[in-house]
Amino acid sequence: MRYLFEVFGRKVVVVFDYIGGVFKLLFQTLFYLFRPPFKSERVFVQMRKIGVDSLLIVSIVAVFTGIILALQTAYQMEKLSSEIYIANIVALSLVRELGPVLTALIVAGRSGAGITAEIGTMTVTEQIDALYTLANNPVKYLVAPRFLSLILVLPVLTLYSDLVGIFGGYFIGVYRLSISSNMYLTLTFDALAFKDLFTGLLKAMFFGMIIAIVGCFEGLKAQGGAEGVGKATTTSVVVSFVAIIAADCFFTFLFYVLGQ
Repeated sequence: MRYLFEVFGRKVVVVFDYIGGVFKLLFQTLFYLFRPPFKSERVFVQMRKIGVDSLLIVSIVAVFTGIILALQTAYQMEKLSSEIYIANIVALSLVRELGPVLTALIVAGRSGAGITAEIGTMTVTEQIDALYTLANNPVKYLVAPRFLSLILVLPVLTLYSDLVGIFGGYFIGVYRLSISSNMYLTLTFDALAFKDLFTGLLKAMFFGMIIAIVGCFEGLKAQGGAEGVGKATTTSVVVSFVAIIAADCFFTFLFYVLGQ
C-alpha cells in the first residue's frame, strides 16, 4: 500500500510540475509578445505554414463532417417529418462545437506536431544554446511568433471550417432531402445568433493558445536525440488533444451557465 501511495504521489508531482512549466512558458510568452523589437515577418511565415497550408485538410474534414451530421440527423427528423430542422441542427452543431474542436484537433495533429519536431530538433542539436550565445531569447525568437500566429489563424480557420461544413449539410439537405435552397439557407442563418459565432471563435482562440504553448514546451524540453524528439512530438499531440477537449468541456459548461 505504501508503494502505491509513493507511485501515485510521484505521478501527481510530475503532473503539477508539467502544468507549472506550461504556465511559466505561457507567462514568458505573453511578456515577450509585447516587448520590442517586433519581427512581424516571423509571424506571417508561421501564419502561412499553419493557416494556408492547412486549408486543404480542414476543407476535406469539414465538408464530410457536415454531410455526416446531416445524414445522421435525417434518420430521426424523417420519422418526425421535420427534415427542415436539419439546417438548424447542422449550423448550430458546427458553429458552437464541431467546427472549433475538429479544426483545433487537425491543427494540433498537423502543425502542433510540426512545431514540437522543429523546436525539439533545435534543442537536441544545441541550436537553442546558440541563440542564447547570440543574445536571442528562444521564447521571443521561437515561441512568441508561433503563439501569436496560432491565436490569429485558428479562429479564421474555424470560421472557414464552419462555412464548408454548412455547405456539406446544404448539399445533403437540398439534393438528398429535397429541401429548397432558399429555405435551407434561411433556416440556417435564422438559427444562428452572434453569441453562437462568438463562443465558437473564442474557443478557437484558446485552443490555439493550447496548441502553441504545449507544442513549444515539449520542443524546448526535448532531449535524447531523434528518439527524444519523437517522444516529445507524440506527447505534444496527446496532451494537446486532451487539453482541447477539456477546455471545450469547460467553456461549454461556462457558456451554458452564463446563458441561463
